[in-house]
Order: sequence, then structure tokens, then C-alpha cells
Amino acid sequence: MPPEPAPATRRAVSPLDHRLEAATGHDIDTLWAYRDRGVLDDQYALLVDRHRELAKAQSGVLFHLRLLNRLSSREFEVDRALLTRITRTVNQLEEAVRARDTAARAMLAALEPAEAAATSTRPETQPLSTDDQAALLAIAGGAKLYQHLMTGRMSVTAASGTRISHVKLRRLEDAGLIARDTGHPVHAGQPVVLTDAGRAALFAARRVPTTQKPRGPARPAASPSPTAHR
Repeated sequence: MPPEPAPATRRAVSPLDHRLEAATGHDIDTLWAYRDRGVLDDQYALLVDRHRELAKAQSGVLFHLRLLNRLSSREFEVDRALLTRITRTVNQLEEAVRARDTAARAMLAALEPAEAAATSTRPETQPLSTDDQAALLAIAGGAKLYQHLMTGRMSVTAASGTRISHVKLRRLEDAGLIARDTGHPVHAGQPVVLTDAGRAALFAARRVPTTQKPRGPARPAASPSPTAHR
């Protein structure tokens, strides 16, 4: 028999997905994208990292479970090679389950404080405008403040190509939502980053209001079944 194929890389649905979405007000894909763009503060960045580890571990469980189901079907001749492979797959499934359970415990340790914060009373804050949200999202992906040598005009250019006026920059900076690295000259470009307050404000502004009971965990997405040969 040839060696087992590698597990599929598609993200698996974990049993804690619905709790993460309810606690944050964002779907999983959005949370992962925010993590990659540096929008999340340390607490939520750690939470999303733990979820990624759980999703990866869950993928391993599903892969070995599907392989075991395939091997135990009537498709293959029962011989010593098949029995050896089934035994090996069962052992690998047990290891995958242990890894998944360890990852789930680590995620719960990070999730429970977020759930407590979501149910507590939040102080009233000035909501961000749509333009401010767009500006903060652009800055989260990397941005610099430049001063034109000839005109002296200043503006922010984001890595995405978005331009942000100096007036808006000053307003966001005065609100404590962004900060500039003044160690760099403006004619060469001063890096502009979100502060912790900026990340929190952006995260809260784009949060989806939850007025309904959190939905149950979705069924795992189908992935290609592992192949086996006689």
C-alpha cells in the first residue's frame, strides 16, 4: 500500500467557532483577516492564534477519521497489509484527538475572558465614522506620513495605496487611535501605526450586534476524502 496522503489544508470547523463568533461579534474569516492585518490587540490576537491551532488540530482528527472509515469499508480486500494500516490509522487518530483536546483547552483559557468582557457593560464611546474606520483599516496594513519637499504638504500613504489627509491624521492622533514614529523624518516617511485604543475602537466599530441566541456549531465543511489503494 502507498503512504497515506497529507491532510487537506482547508480550515476545519471547530466546536468552539460559534462561541468565538458570539464573543467577538465577528465571523471566523474576518477574525483571521484582522489578525493578519494587525488590527487585533494582544488579547484577541492570542485568542485567534489559539483558534487557528485548534482548527489545525481538528483538521488532523477529521483526516484520520475519514481515512479510517475508508479503510474499514468493503472496498478493500481484508489482508495483513490492510489490518496493519488500520491499526496505524487508529493510533494516529488517537494522537490527533489528544492534540485537538489540548488545543481546545488552550483556546478556552483565552476565550472565557473574552466572553466575560462581551457580557459586561461597556462604557459609552464615540462611534467611529465610516471614513474613520476605512482610514484605520488602511493604517493597520502599514502606512507612512510624508511631507512633500516642494509644497510642504503632508499626507499619509498606506501600503494599500490609500491616501489619508493630514487633517484626518491629526484628528485620529489627538483621539489616541494612532501614533507616529517621530524618530524618522517626515520627508523620508514617518511610520504610522494603530494604538491599542485604535485597535479596540476599530474592532468594536465593526462588531456585528448580536441580538439573537448564538447559533450552534456548523457542520464541518466537506473536504476531499483520503485515497487508499489496495
